[in-house]
Amino acid sequence: MITPLISVADVDLTLGEGEVRTHILKSVSLTLDPGTSVAVLGPSGSGKSSLMAVIAGLERPDSGSVSLSGADLSALDEDQLARLRGRSLGIILQSFQLLPTMTAIENVSVPLELAGAKDARERARAELEAVGLGHRLHHYPAQLSGGEQQRVAIARATAPRPALLLADEPTGNLDSATGAGIVNLLFERAGAAGAGLLVITHDPAVAARAARTVHMADGVLSQ
Repeated sequence: MITPLISVADVDLTLGEGEVRTHILKSVSLTLDPGTSVAVLGPSGSGKSSLMAVIAGLERPDSGSVSLSGADLSALDEDQLARLRGRSLGIILQSFQLLPTMTAIENVSVPLELAGAKDARERARAELEAVGLGHRLHHYPAQLSGGEQQRVAIARATAPRPALLLADEPTGNLDSATGAGIVNLLFERAGAAGAGLLVITHDPAVAARAARTVHMADGVLSQ
């Protein structure tokens, strides 16, 4: 029997206190098997990013269960969660989140070095070459276009060879032509790594690339 990469069962999440307390996720269930892809499609404010935060162990749900690579997240403390994320997850965000004082190759290699990889520099170079940035290794984020910055972010996410990639609106800050190229690259690199891929998006064209699409509205997930 295959152990799902992601197993979310009957998760509820509320955020805020008192009168501003909001029910964000309502009895949400979702599974993703190794090497497959799923898109969570829905409008802004529907709870998509909160679902990703729960899956990554960045938010703890009020009820229900969340497992990542077979590990029950509720049984882990913050240090254990951080180690699991470092080992199993690659995260790609709309805002790139590159360190402005580091070059492209440093943005990719430094997290590997911190994780103890002895071949960090070589692996970073290979990942950047794989995303078409072999000629931009020593450029800083401010010297790169938005599309190039997102390519660096993809290389950084895939370099640790995670079992799962999480992408939250990966084309949100890009024009349509650049965004289409980034989506192609994201699915290509996930496939090359044999990684599962969860894409959070409001764009039906992006969602259509995934093997399966689920829909989120007002905190409710439907297949």
